[in-house]
Amino acid sequence: MSSVYEEGENVGLHRFALFTASCTVFLIFVGGLVTSTESGLSVPDWPTTYGWNMFTFPLSKWVGGIFYEHGHRLVASFVGFLTVILAIWTWLKEKRRWVRWLSASALAAVILQGVLGGLTVLFLLPAPISTLHACLAQTFFCLTISLALFTSPGWKRGLPVIKREAESISLQTLCAMTTGAIYLQLILGALMRHTNAGLAIPDFPLAFGRIIPPFTSDKVVIHFAHRMGAVIVAAMIVWTFSRIARFYSDYRLLYRPAMTMLVLVCIQLTLGALTVWTAKAVTPTTAHVATGALVLGTSLLLTLRAYGMVVVKVPANFRGAL
Repeated sequence: MSSVYEEGENVGLHRFALFTASCTVFLIFVGGLVTSTESGLSVPDWPTTYGWNMFTFPLSKWVGGIFYEHGHRLVASFVGFLTVILAIWTWLKEKRRWVRWLSASALAAVILQGVLGGLTVLFLLPAPISTLHACLAQTFFCLTISLALFTSPGWKRGLPVIKREAESISLQTLCAMTTGAIYLQLILGALMRHTNAGLAIPDFPLAFGRIIPPFTSDKVVIHFAHRMGAVIVAAMIVWTFSRIARFYSDYRLLYRPAMTMLVLVCIQLTLGALTVWTAKAVTPTTAHVATGALVLGTSLLLTLRAYGMVVVKVPANFRGAL
C-alpha cells in the first residue's frame, strides 16, 4: 500500500512540475507582450503598483499599458508561488539529492528573475538588465522542463539502451550543440529587442536590398547577427532531425521531440519574417518570443533524453549479444 501511495505522490509531483513549466511558457508570452506593446514603464514603481499593493490594485485601473505590465507582474507572482510549492514538494518527497538541489536552483532563479524585473523598472529599462532578465526567463524555463522530465515515471524506470555504430559526433553531443546554439540565438534575440534593433534592417529576406548589409550602426550588427544565428540554428535542427530520422526513428522518445522541434523552427522562421514585414506588429512579435522558448525547451528535452537513453557503441556489422 505504501508503494502505491508513494507512486501516486511521485506522479502528482511530476504533473505539478509540468503545470509549472506550462505556466512559465505563458509567463514568457506575457513578458513578450509587455515589450511588444512598449508597456515596460506603464507602471513606474516597484514592487507596488502606483502605490498600491500589486494584489489589491483596482481592476478598473487596468487600462492601456498598465494592463500588460501589471498583468505580467501578477502572472510572474503566480509562477513564483508555484515554484515555491514545487521546491518544497520536491524536498519533501524526492529521494534523489541532485533533483532536490535542481528544484532549489529553480526557486533561486525565479527569485532573481523577480528582482531583475523590478530593477528594469527602477532603472528605466536599461538594455543590459532587461536582456539579462529575458535570458534568465529562458534559463528558468529550462529548469522547470528538466524537473518535469526527471520526476516523470518513465525517467525513473529508466530509458532504453540504444545499440548504434560509432559516430563521428555522438547523438548526445549533436543535441547538446543544437540546444547551445538555440540558447545563444535567444540571447541575441533578447539583445535585439531591448536595444530596439528589431527594425534596424527593415527588409527581409534581403538586408537593405543586399545579402550582407552595410554595418552602419551597432543595431544593424546585432540585427544581422540574429539573422545569421537563425540560419545556424535552422541548420543544426535539420541536422539533428536528419540523424534521428535516419538512425533512431523507432525510438519515439527521440523522434517525437525532434519532429516537434523541426516544425517549431519552421513556425519561428515564419514569425521572424512577419515581425519585419509587419513592422513589429504585436501578435507575430510576441508569438516569436514564445515560440523561441518552445524551440529551446523541446531541444533541451531531446538532449536530456538522448543522454538518458544510453547509446552503446558497437563495431560495424556487429551481430553478437551485449
